[in-house]
Amino acid sequence: MGRVWQLQEAKARFSEVVERALKGEPQTVTRRGRPAVVVLDWETYTRLRGGDTPLLEALRPPEPLPEEEAEALFGREASGYREVEL
Repeated sequence: MGRVWQLQEAKARFSEVVERALKGEPQTVTRRGRPAVVVLDWETYTRLRGGDTPLLEALRPPEPLPEEEAEALFGREASGYREVEL
């Protein structure tokens, strides 16, 4: 993980924060002693965000599941009917 900066220091040395992030080191900025934000380079951000891919597409497997796997994951257990008195 990259360096941790207090907010005031990050503001005063923002160019350095950005340069380090561009080198692939995430920069954490704290506020009141707690992590507040992370500065990332654009490529890392888009990779983590999933680019312009909608959430459903990002979660979908790259190729369809084989029939056996789909049945094992999503198939219903065959159960008989039960009689109910009315």
